[in-house]
Amino acid sequence: MSSPTGPTPGLPVRMPRPRQSGRHRRPEPVAAPEGAPTLVLAVPGVPSAAIRSLAEEVVSITRSELPGIEAEIGYLDGDDTEYPGLAAVLARVAALRTERYEIAVAAGREVAAPEGPAAVVVPLLAGPDSALTRQIRQAVMDAGNTAELTDVLGPHPLLAEALHVRLSEAGLARADRARLFTVATAADGIILATVGGEEAVQAAGITGMLLAARLAVPVMAAALDQEGSIASIAEQLRGAGSEQLALAPYLIGPELAEGLLDAAAKEAGCSAAEPLGAYPAIGRLVLSQYMSALGIAPQPGAPVR
Repeated sequence: MSSPTGPTPGLPVRMPRPRQSGRHRRPEPVAAPEGAPTLVLAVPGVPSAAIRSLAEEVVSITRSELPGIEAEIGYLDGDDTEYPGLAAVLARVAALRTERYEIAVAAGREVAAPEGPAAVVVPLLAGPDSALTRQIRQAVMDAGNTAELTDVLGPHPLLAEALHVRLSEAGLARADRARLFTVATAADGIILATVGGEEAVQAAGITGMLLAARLAVPVMAAALDQEGSIASIAEQLRGAGSEQLALAPYLIGPELAEGLLDAAAKEAGCSAAEPLGAYPAIGRLVLSQYMSALGIAPQPGAPVR
């Protein structure tokens, strides 16, 4: 109980909890700066309801990690109606920024004229693909000085984690090596499948080394879009002693042509895991690229890394 002048004498008074000090204190939440550029996710492949759902889930992850961020989705092969094309999205974002500035001026507010990019474009690609990145870069160039393009998402340790999870979901790897779970179908050799030619294979190989360290089995990268590449790597792994192989797509999904993964699995004579999809690490890496472009450093202990 309390009186009009304060708490009743003798009762404890609840005081605000002081902020924890030291290196173990919780990081202050990060929010998008006011007026920050819009994050535009550049999605490759032929648009579909499934691809849109995947892209929207990735964007949802970024919004949950950085409150206040504005995010849009632009499809490389969009039709500007149901699936808006990347160029159209960039034009709309730039026009909206100008409109907001003009409204503020008309309302008598003292605001600075917009400077810098109106959008930061992040390709929804795990690794390099010269044909796709060229297409994205052209759309950014056509937008003038209103957009900035980041690098692709990998290689990165979080992608090795995502690959491990997808393999374990398919019963092709132990979910937790430390607990020594027994998986009868666990592979003793992994083909890390990508698209984009030799450059993509080399980049995938870096993440492959991280995956090999997690699984304690050999991992070799191969190109789905190079004839004979998958079969050659499968032969090398079997020649080195691997008896039960697995195919792990180093791909998010939209950039994967229909039927290509199934054909590769048959060529290698093994089972395949699902593409990375909207695994949480994908959204975090998209956000990490966006924050790096803005010069925003993730807070210590924050999930974006």
